[in-house]
Amino acid sequence: MSIDAAASSAVRPRRVVTDRRGGRSRAPYDSFNLGSHVGDDPADVAANRARVARELGVAEDRLVWMDQVHGTDVAVVDGPQPGPLAATDGLVTATPGLVLAVLAADCVPVLLADHRTGVVAAVHAGREGVRRGVLPAALSAMASLGARARHVTALLGPAVCGACYEVPEAMQADVAQVAPTAAVRTRVGTPGLDLRAGIEEILRRAGIPEVVQDARCTVEDPTLFSHRRDGVTGRQAGLVWLA
Repeated sequence: MSIDAAASSAVRPRRVVTDRRGGRSRAPYDSFNLGSHVGDDPADVAANRARVARELGVAEDRLVWMDQVHGTDVAVVDGPQPGPLAATDGLVTATPGLVLAVLAADCVPVLLADHRTGVVAAVHAGREGVRRGVLPAALSAMASLGARARHVTALLGPAVCGACYEVPEAMQADVAQVAPTAAVRTRVGTPGLDLRAGIEEILRRAGIPEVVQDARCTVEDPTLFSHRRDGVTGRQAGLVWLA
């Protein structure tokens, strides 16, 4: 797992991005698949998720998961949940030790943290979520707990890069209406989308001063899961919590 951490003397937000190495799942999910909805053996997924909890030093029930649907629903949580939150694409909390998880295999896992007020969020930001406004929805939910954009930092996890993400021209134009910088050309000159560039534009426009991009492309990097590259495959996770 690769780690990015933001810290202050008041609270310590922590952010982690996993990859596909070191787990129990067998091909085509090999090996550290954390997605329970992709056809993998549930026992293997459970073992991989248990390893996440051990690595982070938390109980398994402190991990909060979502059933992601490329929508804009964001849930504020303050304790363990009985299961993945249905039809949810963003999680927000101010509860220390509660680990918010977002799954991805080409979409952008967005990990947000206000280090002053102690509010964190995990957001699933694919093409549809970006177009429909999942990021403003997440920032609004954070603000409801006292977060302020000028204190928020963002980590954009690994995702398909603009050179690899070919889309129809009309689809590109739809996303460009909310994030013009997302519209790019692929390496073969066709219409493409750089979702991380578009997300950074949206976040900076909202007043967030620090946006860090993990530049790895899920399609190009064999240590990462990619649905566009492999079809049937697993999911890595972005995780954020207050230490």
